[in-house]
Amino acid sequence: MIEGESGIMNICPEWNRPTYEPSKRRLTWPNGAIATAYSADEPERLRGPQHDFAWCDELAAWRYPEAWDMLQFGLRLGDDPRVIVTTTPKPTPMIKELVRNPNAHITKGSTYENRENLAPAFLEAIVGKYEGTRLGRQELNAEILDDNPDALWTRDTIEEARVSKAHDLMRIVVGVDPAVTSNESSADTGIVVAAVDEHGEYYVLGDYTVHASPKKWAQETIAAYYKHSADRVIGEVNNGGELVEYTLRTVDKDVSYKSVRASRGKQTRAEPISALYEQGKVHHVGSFPALEDQMCDWVPGEGRSPDRVDALVWALSELSKSKYGPQKLNMSALIKTRPR
Repeated sequence: MIEGESGIMNICPEWNRPTYEPSKRRLTWPNGAIATAYSADEPERLRGPQHDFAWCDELAAWRYPEAWDMLQFGLRLGDDPRVIVTTTPKPTPMIKELVRNPNAHITKGSTYENRENLAPAFLEAIVGKYEGTRLGRQELNAEILDDNPDALWTRDTIEEARVSKAHDLMRIVVGVDPAVTSNESSADTGIVVAAVDEHGEYYVLGDYTVHASPKKWAQETIAAYYKHSADRVIGEVNNGGELVEYTLRTVDKDVSYKSVRASRGKQTRAEPISALYEQGKVHHVGSFPALEDQMCDWVPGEGRSPDRVDALVWALSELSKSKYGPQKLNMSALIKTRPR
């Protein structure tokens, strides 16, 4: 937003270019106007400051909805305080609420309208691949799409059970769905942290999925393990075999690790976890846009393997077997909550 190719420092003419002080997160224009930069990952920094104008970028990807709330409380200077939001139109609760707001003015722009500023190779590769798909309609045509009716999760289900904090956690695990290669066309390595409390309620604490080399994803996994004081790493070994444990132990030889092997299809593994969500027993602590997008877009049997969802399913499946979770996780709950 500030130093990017189309950021403030590059698009302002020389006579009206602000002075940027990164250490103070501050821009000062020649006429005395001042702008301050904030991170949406730190909502509390917005508690107190007041403004007459705000620019929010990629609102649909903000992890903490309260950052938007804190901004609204401080948008109170002048006769007509305003905010502009530039974002991919993902159907998150905040975006849907904005679209319904009678005071909001909506403008849209498609990738095709920006053709003159894009490399021909990008247009050929990306447009050719995604044109006409659901993802393409969102990313290329700027359409706000409802949940995929064939997906196992819905945004409403996730939203209704969302919480800001988790308490009295009894077990915490890190689920890992490792990529076996690290080239550009490789899948991501899904890394999701989940927990269970003494009442059998489940919590998703973090999504640390990366597109990286084995050494890098192992480092990210170990970092998440210690950040959340996890009890164990749960790693899928169908593709990587013993290399998964070996790679993790090259980073930390003392990490508590358990391997799991998929003996059933992804849909069969994911449906009982989906049932737990429908029962309101799984709570996301904060927001995880990329994970939630994949959950609500993935249709079993279609598209690429859902790395984030796989990691989530492995973590919650492990927790559901503990003495703090249900005694068994079977299809009976699924039949009650997902009538066919």
